[in-house]
Amino acid sequence: MHKIPSGWPSQTPHRPRIAIISTYDELCGIAGYTRALEKQLSAHADLTIFDLDQHLLRSRHKRIQKLADQHIRDIAAALITFDSVNIQLEHGTLGRTSRQILRRFRWLANAAPALSVTMHTILTDEDIPFEVIFRLLFSGRLPSAGKVLDTSLKSRVMGRGIQGYLSRLQRHKPVSVIVHSRRDMRMMRDLYRLEHVHHHPLSFISQDHAQTLRQQARRADFPVLETLPPDAKLIGSFGFLSAYKGFETAIRALNFLPEDHHLLIFGGVHPQGIKREEPIDPYIQRLMRTARIGQTPLDHMKESSLQLSPGGDMMPLLDEHPNSLRKRVHFMGVLSDEQFYSAMALCDAAVFPYMEVGQSSSGPIAIALEMGTRVIASRTAAFRAYARYHPDLVEFFDIGNYAELATRLMARGKSGGMVPLLTHNTETNAQTYLRANFVADTSTALPAALRSAAE
Repeated sequence: MHKIPSGWPSQTPHRPRIAIISTYDELCGIAGYTRALEKQLSAHADLTIFDLDQHLLRSRHKRIQKLADQHIRDIAAALITFDSVNIQLEHGTLGRTSRQILRRFRWLANAAPALSVTMHTILTDEDIPFEVIFRLLFSGRLPSAGKVLDTSLKSRVMGRGIQGYLSRLQRHKPVSVIVHSRRDMRMMRDLYRLEHVHHHPLSFISQDHAQTLRQQARRADFPVLETLPPDAKLIGSFGFLSAYKGFETAIRALNFLPEDHHLLIFGGVHPQGIKREEPIDPYIQRLMRTARIGQTPLDHMKESSLQLSPGGDMMPLLDEHPNSLRKRVHFMGVLSDEQFYSAMALCDAAVFPYMEVGQSSSGPIAIALEMGTRVIASRTAAFRAYARYHPDLVEFFDIGNYAELATRLMARGKSGGMVPLLTHNTETNAQTYLRANFVADTSTALPAALRSAAE
């Protein structure tokens, strides 16, 4: 079992003081998790949240970038008064470039008396995928090839810059890492030689709170849902609108389902993805095209290069597309934390049709499961790793296979409708954070599954 090095206390003589460095007020997944974590840890420690100002840290303006550096220095200067510091690390929240991110991360890490880092995305120094790059080049997809190369190079720089730095720093101060899967735990421990690595799935809502929210959730709380028939089957997709989320798969599956099935898309464009003077986000436009919303048969003819016979009547071609899903696909917008949880409870199923992008975790799937909603997810590495913590509670389909997803939705589900009793929950998550921050010896409070993982 991991032991705190000699000279480092296993517990503090006073109520522990922990600083958490994270986005907080921003509408992003990390901020939502930090707000949930604050509730989980408040009974065990005195917490201070240092909100990372994204207006400063993500700016391209040189003078504002200087203010961003000073913002990080000010946070670093305040850390000496705490027993331990936790950084909720999503690399982009610290800056736009690798140089900015690494510099600011090191300032914070150096200032922390004891440090834990929660890695929401793990970037590694794996080999550059030349085979993929050459295949894209030969097929004429130059921008895609450039993007793969750029992503790979950045991952190598960040992997060595973050994990390598923590490996050196642990020789001089208490350093630990929190990841969200056993697979990532082994990589941090075996590849980067980090000594104190803890793993726990994302957890947001206690069982009691989830039960209360389920009992109180009403369709009347969401005006859009009031317009639907009482017997409508609600399929929910959740999260910021991004191409890797695969919402098109859920839309295509709707074509294979009865008319009483409706798709609710909860979320919006990420604040950092909103572009100046852009009339509509390209991904939203893609989703509407997939659902045939706002399209006519003439649009279909243009796309398929069909020819109109001479003298034909044009009017039917200007009506709404006969396959439009306008009345069955509903964009629900961005919600508050509590509204988000309640929306999960109202859905007959929550669908997560993500693509494989090397993601380490997902907040919405954890919330859906904790709320007792039936969960159907694409077979990505992150979702498979998450399901190992909660056996038999997640149903899978192959990435992009909308026909399989539709069949799965029509079949009897494994779960849904009741809040499950989870072995990995908000309390075990809090205990994991206390251990990772070297402020309490909580090993006896952990379930056997977590105790054995640290051995």
